[in-house]
Amino acid sequence: MNQRKTTLAVIIGNRDFFPDVLVSEARRDILKLFGELGLESVMPDERATKLGAVETWAHAKICGELFSANRDRIDGVLVCLPNFGDEKGVAESLKLAGLNVPVLVQAYPDDLDMFSVERRRDAFCGKISVCNNLRQFRIPFSLTTSHTVHPLSDEFRNDLRSFVAQCRVVRGLRSARIGAIGARPNAFNTTRYSEKLLQASGISVSTLDLSDVFSRAERLKDDDTRVKDKISDITGYASAGATPAAALVRMAKLGIVLLDWMDQNDLDATAIQCWSSMQQNYGVNACTVMSMMSERLMPSACEVDITGVVAMYALQLASGTPSALVDWNNNYGKDDDKCVFFHCGNWAKTFLPDIQIGTAPILGTTLGEENTHGALQGRTPAGPVTFARVSTDDLDGCIRAYVGAGSFTDDPLDTFGTRAVVKVPGLQRLLRHICRNGFEHHAAMSASNCVAAFSEALETYMGWHVHVHDTSA
Repeated sequence: MNQRKTTLAVIIGNRDFFPDVLVSEARRDILKLFGELGLESVMPDERATKLGAVETWAHAKICGELFSANRDRIDGVLVCLPNFGDEKGVAESLKLAGLNVPVLVQAYPDDLDMFSVERRRDAFCGKISVCNNLRQFRIPFSLTTSHTVHPLSDEFRNDLRSFVAQCRVVRGLRSARIGAIGARPNAFNTTRYSEKLLQASGISVSTLDLSDVFSRAERLKDDDTRVKDKISDITGYASAGATPAAALVRMAKLGIVLLDWMDQNDLDATAIQCWSSMQQNYGVNACTVMSMMSERLMPSACEVDITGVVAMYALQLASGTPSALVDWNNNYGKDDDKCVFFHCGNWAKTFLPDIQIGTAPILGTTLGEENTHGALQGRTPAGPVTFARVSTDDLDGCIRAYVGAGSFTDDPLDTFGTRAVVKVPGLQRLLRHICRNGFEHHAAMSASNCVAAFSEALETYMGWHVHVHDTSA
């Protein structure tokens, strides 16, 4: 993932009959907070406008021009209201800047002991007016958990971290480049999708035929230095166990070809036809190679599930950690709130502390287990999980998604592949929603809790329809 620092533009609202000291204090608070969280800022200089705040049309023009000049580096905007602020100044600054990035509106709380003219804020009221104007100007925005909150409080730190995650998701998705490698398995209508709906949201899809992949791989010599280095990379990543040397060579060549193609096309993620041509015509599973890419923040999904990898990429951007694609695969006994996540399997190493390279017994029943070397084995330990799905709804001409949180558990599970037991309160309601709305049997998962950032980014800024699973109902 790009490690550049997140940059937020900052608008400090002001009204001139409130005390100036409130604005100066707010500026110091924001700069202190940004320093703690490693964020960069773009805001008017204290000499460019009165105290660097925005109130008048003249101030809005100065602020808008500054933001516009820094458009390429600005990921989002923080609107800070140390007092009532000026609703027009905030909205006009954003309109003039033309940034089209997430906006977070924060308002300082009043102190019951400081309602005198010298310290009174009224930001509680001003925030409502600012949001009213943003709605009039059709500028989407996000809100803090509490209506008013001090910037240096732990609550706002959490709000701001979530907002920064939203900014990463929005910037990433609006320019995402996804690789579709091979045709979807013929038996999987479920992974059909609309390239045009994705493109309308800024997500581009590039395609590569598997025959081209195989021919490029075959042209690589077994003793090529790159092949030898890639084998070392693979065996250093996971225990190869009884994997034949010939299968490791094929996996290495496959990995080189895929990474070369991604680099040539500036791709962020891939979805691959992982069966049955891969086994029949090349003789290995792609799982290990795909896992390595996902672990290194280049998510890769099974069965050419393009919208599945879009969900993986969004979760990765929201959490800053690897994601994986899973099947909602099995009930867990008679426990209505537990189920089994499974794939045969290409999950990132993050999910598999006991990772091993093996075979895929299920595919092996029809394709020959000797042709499935490269599948992974491992169990995900207890911890948090966010699950999500993105789907193009061609019938209604929109993109839909769902997201929710649960937990991985250490309940007994005697099976193979990459696997996890998951507890989701209200699971049966969620499964009814998935089935009634035609979502796929695949979901993306992240070993984190990033529901708020994922849902806000996709619904408020991408304009997608997002269902957030309520675990309290």
